[in-house]
Amino acid sequence: MPEFKAYLKSSLKVLEDTLNNEELSKNLEEAIKVTLNCLFHRHAFLVCGNGGSASDAQHITGELVGRYLKEREALNVICLSDNPAVLTALGNDYGYETVFSRQVEAYGSDKGVILGLSTSGNSPNVVNAFIQAKKMKMTTIAMTGEGGGKLAAHADILIAAPSKMTPLIQQVHIALYHYFCQEIEKRIVDLRK
Repeated sequence: MPEFKAYLKSSLKVLEDTLNNEELSKNLEEAIKVTLNCLFHRHAFLVCGNGGSASDAQHITGELVGRYLKEREALNVICLSDNPAVLTALGNDYGYETVFSRQVEAYGSDKGVILGLSTSGNSPNVVNAFIQAKKMKMTTIAMTGEGGGKLAAHADILIAAPSKMTPLIQQVHIALYHYFCQEIEKRIVDLRK
């Protein structure tokens, strides 16, 4: 049991470090505002990631297309890792590093927003998605681990969990995007009244 308790203590520490990180709080609030504006005007909000971050992208999309806590209209959110036919076609025909950027080209718009999740911040396909999004004048939000990796240079808003350990970063991401979804939903309901 000592290892279990040590693990939970490390989880608590990274959450406390997140709680006390003023820059992260400010950037999260900015991400909520730009995404809210995008969705209020019915532009597409794109979400992407690989592996566990792909699952997080699906989770975020499900909460916003469906509902988080309130009954409300569906929101225009697209998870770029959801369609295996598109992913495998793009991976086969163009290379795996293009699987998100081609979809950004297809679904994005100059008033749209993309959220890329990458614990390292170095996923080539997420970086390429941001490069494409910037060409299209989209707002880019990166949710990463400490430092932001290569994504930091392409992110308008960087939300970097204060850890370099993948499982702890993912735990922080879950807490952050649950709050993000809660606030998007609450504020859009208020705006639509």
